[in-house]
Amino acid sequence: MVSLPALAHRADVAVHDLLSGVARRVGWTPVVLAHPGYGSDGRARVLGRVLLAPAGAHPEARRAVPGWQRFLTLESPRTEVTVELAGQRRTVVSDDDGLIDVTLDLSLPDAGAVPVVLRAGDRESRTVVHLASPEAARGVVCDIDDTVLVTGLATPLRAAWRTFVKPMSRRRAVPGMAALLHELTAGSPSVPVVYLSNGPWNLAGPLARFLERAGFPRGALLLTDWGPTPDRWFRDGQAHKRTSLRRLATDLPGVRWTLVGDTGEHDPALYEEFARAEPARVAAVLLRDVRDTSTRTARFGGVPVVYAPDGTALAGALPAAG
Repeated sequence: MVSLPALAHRADVAVHDLLSGVARRVGWTPVVLAHPGYGSDGRARVLGRVLLAPAGAHPEARRAVPGWQRFLTLESPRTEVTVELAGQRRTVVSDDDGLIDVTLDLSLPDAGAVPVVLRAGDRESRTVVHLASPEAARGVVCDIDDTVLVTGLATPLRAAWRTFVKPMSRRRAVPGMAALLHELTAGSPSVPVVYLSNGPWNLAGPLARFLERAGFPRGALLLTDWGPTPDRWFRDGQAHKRTSLRRLATDLPGVRWTLVGDTGEHDPALYEEFARAEPARVAAVLLRDVRDTSTRTARFGGVPVVYAPDGTALAGALPAAG
């Protein structure tokens, strides 16, 4: 018997295919949204999303719209996209959800933010790939909702209002978190920073602008795709974070990570799982406690853990490097 999530997934695909066919017939064509990626040592992970849009329009121009409108999009699966990076050109293809997530072997600078252009047809989008120094021995993985951006996931209605209705320009940063991340990345060039969230790719543009406006270090964005799958009503957010952490350990093998998150959902359990499985790859775990205003320490095996109510308190209790 076919499960209800499988039926929902089939319906979602059928509706999408129907609407996409109509859009193409009235002149809509593919357009790319490029998202910041990361890389090191001659390899670059390039990220983006391909949509259908009217001729002469670009989704990146739609800045002053509420979050819910950003879900009214038509993805363009299996679409050829040209990637231009460091004077080299490659052709890649979006996946069944219209996403670009490819790792390219190229001749690249040793480190720094390298411009990348993604082009579908005659329309393009620009971003950067953050190249970690081959000598980088430390990096930061940071959650977004309720870690750097006040969302209130513990109160679903309030979180929904903030996510889908409230303009990102009016959203608040968690106090002290930008300064904490700058402290964690100070003293060495091109320390990798990766913002890892269960948030949807639909909100990547507003999130990137929020991080810049709030003064956070620049870094890659690793988000996920919402919606039904053949076996689930929604994609598994825990699996997304778990897989992303393992891939970062593989892609940047010389880096020991400081994992920054919050206690509102699954960060403590996921970070503990990774720290116990890869203790040599984790320098510390820093958790913003959304329920307790005290500062306290613990350990996940041999990895130091700090709980505190905001970035300022976390910075004041940072474990000694070692």
